[in-house]
Amino acid sequence: MLGTENLYTAAQTRALDRCAISEHNIPGITLMARAADAALRYLLEVWPEPERLQVICGTGNNGGDGFLIADMAHKRGINVTILQLGDPRKIAGDAALAMRQAQSNGVEIVPFERGLLGPKGVIVDAMLGTGLGGEVRGVFVDAVAAVNDSGVPVMAVDIPSGLCADTGSVLGSAVAADLTVTFIGLKRGLFTLQGPDYSGAVQFSDLAVVPEVYAAVPADCARLTLEPLLQRLPPRSVSAHKGFFGNVLIVGGDYGCAGAAAMAAESALRCGAGLVQVATRPEHVSAVVARTPEVMPKGVASESDFAAMVAAADVLVVGPGLGQSAWSLELLRLSLASGKPLVLDADALNLVAAGRLETMGSVSNWVLTPHPGEAARLLDCSTEQVQADRFAAVEALQQRYGGVVVLKGNGSLITGGRHILLSDYGNPGMASGGMGDVLSGVIGALLAQHMPPLEATALGVCLHGAAADIAAAEGQRGLAATDLIPKMRSMLG
Repeated sequence: MLGTENLYTAAQTRALDRCAISEHNIPGITLMARAADAALRYLLEVWPEPERLQVICGTGNNGGDGFLIADMAHKRGINVTILQLGDPRKIAGDAALAMRQAQSNGVEIVPFERGLLGPKGVIVDAMLGTGLGGEVRGVFVDAVAAVNDSGVPVMAVDIPSGLCADTGSVLGSAVAADLTVTFIGLKRGLFTLQGPDYSGAVQFSDLAVVPEVYAAVPADCARLTLEPLLQRLPPRSVSAHKGFFGNVLIVGGDYGCAGAAAMAAESALRCGAGLVQVATRPEHVSAVVARTPEVMPKGVASESDFAAMVAAADVLVVGPGLGQSAWSLELLRLSLASGKPLVLDADALNLVAAGRLETMGSVSNWVLTPHPGEAARLLDCSTEQVQADRFAAVEALQQRYGGVVVLKGNGSLITGGRHILLSDYGNPGMASGGMGDVLSGVIGALLAQHMPPLEATALGVCLHGAAADIAAAEGQRGLAATDLIPKMRSMLG
């Protein structure tokens, strides 16, 4: 798989547990002890001398981890209290063994009460884990609220209680942790949608299970890392000329939207395309030239104006500022008929979703880059449905439209039909106009430099987000899309 870190669903993580226990003879209580040891070790790295620990334990295996964390902390001389949540008579199996161990070693265990959460030390959330099947209910709702209102630092065990391990959505309410220590498999929900808001810093322990366990439970999702992707873009030959690096045609810039096409063009140029053309309204040519004199804009008023530009292009980026007029629709139709590799964004996606094209033919050599609202239109559903399960949404988009699909957002998802790739680069400063236009130009430039579509898209998304992280060092507020362009150029080398 293209990604460097596998990501797992809750069911896949349970399968890893079962395989380690049944096929490789690692007792469940041993895995639980390893998890507790890793969690306490990471906790003490962040908070080296906690005044006290308050460990809130549920009745399942997540609570079992909590009992052993408390027991190990007690043995270190740390002031620790276990706050029991739920009926202790329901605690069974390895979790019951862990509870008895903590009791026998003299760890204080008291029923949870909201007023018991003190203003000092660290709270350990070991309430629910990954086994939550629906919204948080009953006493757990009050406990989550109490933790979040406490003003005390929080470490979540495996996953913040109330956060869906599969989708990153909050199941009614969730603990907002400062640190999450997760075990045996990285949960994909930690890295997309609301996951990063609730998980804080994420640390991982594989619990020392053997590689054969991971081979027995294949992952279908992976987290991307920028550096290996950068290495897939080969260095330039000394004898290279601009023809080696492709001609990108930006198609867009209807009335009132010239800036979108100009930004996509500048991005494509600065990310290594040999030549960049812009097919836009005649009235916008001078503005594009003034912004970036190296690009070649042309006013398009007829099919013949456009035909020569398409013939010269290696890749078409269609959609930045395209609009939804008759002019827009005709340029999209001609672009789709060209047979050239395509990147579709913004209104190109909206026109496809609206069904205003008589036929799209057998287009498959395209990259679609919707944000959640555009994805909802393409899938004929609500934005809320897309965001409820972003992984299912990106798979549905790819199955319906083919090619490579990027579902943009916090934890952008990419798929070409087999696996899902996740990029968690980026920050809230990117919530400003023009970011998607710049991204489409990046991907177009990488395609023009002969990268395969999935690799070009993965690199483009990671590069775009990483550039935003660098640019945000000067502040997230007021971060502009064009601020990313020089940062991307520098990283590409």
